[in-house]
Amino acid sequence: MNIDHNKIAVGKYLVSPLAKEQGEGRYAASVSIRSGRGSASHDRVLRFSGLFDSAAAALHYATEHALGWIRERSSPACA
Repeated sequence: MNIDHNKIAVGKYLVSPLAKEQGEGRYAASVSIRSGRGSASHDRVLRFSGLFDSAAAALHYATEHALGWIRERSSPACA
C-alpha cells in the first residue's frame, strides 16, 4: 500500500512525499521533487533507508528532507 496525498508546491518545485508499507506496520519513505513542465521537466527522487512506525512519520521525514534540499538550492552561495 502506497500513501501519497500530500503534494506541496514550493516555488518552482512540486514536492510529492510517499510512504510505502513494508510489512509488520513499518513504512519506507521517499519523495519526488519535480520542476519544469512537459519535455523540460526534471524529477529527482530521494529514497531513504530508515523505516518508520507510521505512514505519517515517513511522510513527514520525506517532506522535511525535500524542503531542506530546496532551501539549499534557493539560498545564495556562501563566500
